[in-house]
Amino acid sequence: MNKLGIKIAEKRKNLGMTQIEFAEKMYVTRQTVSRWEAGTAMPDIDKIAEIAEILGVSCDYLLKDDDNETAEAKDKGISRLLESLTGKTVKLVFYEDEADIDLFNKPCRIVDFEGNWMKVCADIKKETIEKHIPVSSVLSIEVLKEEN
Repeated sequence: MNKLGIKIAEKRKNLGMTQIEFAEKMYVTRQTVSRWEAGTAMPDIDKIAEIAEILGVSCDYLLKDDDNETAEAKDKGISRLLESLTGKTVKLVFYEDEADIDLFNKPCRIVDFEGNWMKVCADIKKETIEKHIPVSSVLSIEVLKEEN
C-alpha cells in the first residue's frame, strides 16, 4: 500500500465507513476505492479535494508523505485556531479566482466551522446574510475587533 492509500483506508475506517459507502459518496465503484487503498491505482487529481472533504482531512495531509501523527496534529492545531475565531468580526481575503463578491472588503462575523466550510454572516445593504464559505477559498483572515 502507498501512503495515500493507507491514509484513505485509515480515515475511512475511523469514520466507520465501508468501501461501498465511500465509493457511493465519491461516485466511483467499490473496486476503484479498493485499488486506491491497495496502491494499485491513484485517484485523479480532481478527486483529491473531494476525498479530503469526505474524510475530514486536508489535501496536504493526503498528498504529503508526512508522518501520520504529525500531519494529524497539524490538522488539529489548524482546526483549533480556526475555531477560536468563532464569533469574531473579521475581514476575509479570498484567493483571486475564488473571491466572494458579497463579502469583498466587508466586515463579517464567523458563526461556525463545519468541516471544510465556515458559516459567516454580514450586514449588506441593510440586510443580514448568512453564507457558507469553503475554508480553502480564504487566503487570510483579519480580526477587526475583539468580541467581549
